[in-house]
Amino acid sequence: MTPKVTTIGLGYIGLPTSALIASNKVAVFGVDINPEVVNTINQGKIHIVEPELDTIVAKAVKDGYFKAGVKMKAADIYLVVVPTPFKGNHEPDISYVEAATKEIIPHLKEGDLYIIESTSPVGTTEKMRDYIYAERPELVNKIHIAYCPERVLPGNVMYELVHNDRVIGGVDDASTQKAIAFYKDFVKGELHATNARTAEMCKLTENSSRDVQIAFANELSLICDKAGINVWELITLANKHPRVNILQPGCGVGGHCIAVDPYFIVSDFPMESQIIGKAREINNYKSFWCAEQVVKAKQEFEIKNKRKPSIAIMGLAFKPNIDDLRESPAKYIAQRVLQNAQDEDYYIVEPNIKSHQVFKITGYKEAVEKADIIVFLVAHNEFKELDISEEKVILDFCGIKK
Repeated sequence: MTPKVTTIGLGYIGLPTSALIASNKVAVFGVDINPEVVNTINQGKIHIVEPELDTIVAKAVKDGYFKAGVKMKAADIYLVVVPTPFKGNHEPDISYVEAATKEIIPHLKEGDLYIIESTSPVGTTEKMRDYIYAERPELVNKIHIAYCPERVLPGNVMYELVHNDRVIGGVDDASTQKAIAFYKDFVKGELHATNARTAEMCKLTENSSRDVQIAFANELSLICDKAGINVWELITLANKHPRVNILQPGCGVGGHCIAVDPYFIVSDFPMESQIIGKAREINNYKSFWCAEQVVKAKQEFEIKNKRKPSIAIMGLAFKPNIDDLRESPAKYIAQRVLQNAQDEDYYIVEPNIKSHQVFKITGYKEAVEKADIIVFLVAHNEFKELDISEEKVILDFCGIKK
C-alpha cells in the first residue's frame, strides 16, 4: 500500500501519532534509524510503555495501514517527529530535524505537505523552508510547510492526541489551512490557526510556564525543610484559597519537554528570560539537594548505628507510572548517590523497566524489605501501597507518605 503519510521518528510521540493516523485507515510509513524498533513495530508490537498503544499498533499493522522501515518512502504528507535535545552548553540541537528534512527533500513534489512536530527553537520551520527551497527551487510556493507541536501527557497519550486542542502555524496561510485540513481527520480538539513562529513559541511557552510553577513548589520545599514545616500540608492548605493552585514539589524536573524546552528560550533571549532561566536553576538544584540529603542520611545512620546502611532508591523515571528516563532527575540523583558510595548496599528500583545498562534493577518489595534507608524519588502507584516498618529511615521527595 503506497503511504499517504510518512513519519520520521518512531519514539514516544512519533509512534503514537503514526498509529493514530493509521487507525483512521490512512496508509502510514514510519521511518526510524533503529532497526530493532522497526522490526518490533512490523511485528505489531511496541518498544515503549504507553496504555492502549499496543492494541492500536497491532491492529494498524495487521490491517496493512502501518509499516515501518529504516529508509524514507515518498508520500503526500511528511511528519518530522524526531528529538530536539540541547547541547552541552544548553543550546538547542536541531541537527535531527535537519537530517530528517535532508532525507525528505528528494521525495518532495508539488502539493506535498511538510510538518514539523518536534519541539523547536523559534524560526526553525522557516529555516527548514529556506533549506528545502535552496535544494529544490522549483518547489518554491508549490508545497506546504507548517509547524504543529504535540502537547500530550505520557501515560495518556492516545486519548490526548485525539482530544487536546492543537496549535498549527504555517509559513503562509495556505500552509496553515492545508495542515489544519490534515489534522482535522483524526483530532477532535479545536485546531487553532497561527503562523509558524508563534506556534513554535507557544510550545516553548507552555512548558516554560510549567517549569516556573514547579520551581515555585520546589523552592517552597527547600524553605519548608529549613523552617521545619511539612511542605505537603502547607501546599494543601494554601490551595484552599480560591485563586491559589500551587503544584506539588518533587526531586527536580525531567522529561523530553519541561526540562529541555525552557533552554530554547533562554538560549535565544538570555537577557529577557530572567524568570525562566532562574526556574531552570532552581529545579536543577533541587535534584542536587535531594542527592545531598541522601548522603547526609547515610552519614547520620552510620554514626547512630555504628554500621553502614543499605539504601533503596525508589524510582528512575521522570514521572510516575511510565518507563521514560529522559532527563530524569531521579536517575541523576541515583548516579550522584552511587558516586559517593562507600561499600553500602544499594537497591535501585524502577518497576516500569526490566533492566538498565548502568543500574542493576531490584524489585520494589525486595528493596524495601532489605533497605535501612528508603528514598522515594518517583510516586509510582506500586510504592503507595507499601507497608513500611517504622524502623526504616524514609526520605520522601515526591509525596508518597504525605
